[in-house]
Amino acid sequence: MSSTGPVVRYAEQMHRLIGGEHHIASPLGAWLLLALVGPAAAGGTRAELEEVLGADADRAAATARALLDTPHPLVASASALWERAAIEALAQWRAALPESTETGPLPDQPALDAWARERTLGMIEKFPLTVGPETLLVMATALATRVAWATPFQVSPADALGPASAWASELRQVLRTPWHGHTCWIAGTARAGDVAVHAAEARPERVDGRESGLLVVSVAATPDVPAPDVLAAAHEVATNATTFPGRGRRSLYDLPLGETPLWTIREEHTRSFGREELFSALLPCWKAESRHDLTAKGLGFDTAVRALGELMGAPDLAYEATQAAVARYGRYGFEAAAVTALAAVAGLPPEAVVRAAELRFGHPYAVVAVATDTRDGVPAGPWHGLPVYSAWVARPEELPAADLSDRPDLP
Repeated sequence: MSSTGPVVRYAEQMHRLIGGEHHIASPLGAWLLLALVGPAAAGGTRAELEEVLGADADRAAATARALLDTPHPLVASASALWERAAIEALAQWRAALPESTETGPLPDQPALDAWARERTLGMIEKFPLTVGPETLLVMATALATRVAWATPFQVSPADALGPASAWASELRQVLRTPWHGHTCWIAGTARAGDVAVHAAEARPERVDGRESGLLVVSVAATPDVPAPDVLAAAHEVATNATTFPGRGRRSLYDLPLGETPLWTIREEHTRSFGREELFSALLPCWKAESRHDLTAKGLGFDTAVRALGELMGAPDLAYEATQAAVARYGRYGFEAAAVTALAAVAGLPPEAVVRAAELRFGHPYAVVAVATDTRDGVPAGPWHGLPVYSAWVARPEELPAADLSDRPDLP
């Protein structure tokens, strides 16, 4: 199953709820987390989640598994499920998560922050949720990209943006397309009318004859078009640029000469063998840092936590869902990262008397080293269970001085 259609559909809903303020988001990061939860859902909850995902839950999960287990060379990706204590009711669902999904006990806040930093190439410093004693489980996805343009931009005075642009007086310099290596065009779209388009290619990764790249597409509509419609048009144009390159492109010879807020079209006298069309573009550098509350109705996280709760016999779990995202677009490259997190929260357990033991090996004791050899949890060879080494410890030694300090080179 191609994830393009469902993710584009989800992106429109997410950006519409975010609104028209300056922001960066990763609808894909949110969609992946919901897709991982999908197989846990049943009945009406499953139908609701499939409506949000835009796909059958099992097929969406398979797509998420393929994306996470075989990540794009230019897009680092990660996913995780942490539980305060292993929840038996989730065992079958947990076992079907992607092989790359990290699972285990719920880390403390510094460890979660470190996970976010490591999985986003240092671009996101803090995990977007705070865990407390009442947190039962946390799920997260992370995406990160840091690329250099195959051909860097040139630089131009900001007044080249034209008198209709307020940015022309606010900025000193902007980016100008180089004479080759970038692509510009005017596209007709259903949602935003005719739009200006610029596409910059990242320097690709080439391995064993396979080339993996990233195309960053900028789309501008007239100022009166609402942001959600421009974003929807941008997804349409970007998809076409990678799969149907000529679709929707307008010829300059079909458009009127003169000035608009989006472009200037003029005629130049030169030597040419045909109706040649020349394009250039001016764009500002930009950066964004955003935090999005994903608990709004329509984004699917309420349904996802209900699915997990129903599986655990606790359908009314409280929850938090948040995405932190950052991006920077400049002369030499583009970088972006997002961490999407979902936490299921239960009331604090009642106070109770518990017992704890600290075991001390303070006199002679035995040690046996036994080999294990299993496949899918089943013994798979003559080594399994075979004692390889055994010892009686009666003469302890002092901790070596070299072991007194932490070893950063060891896990």
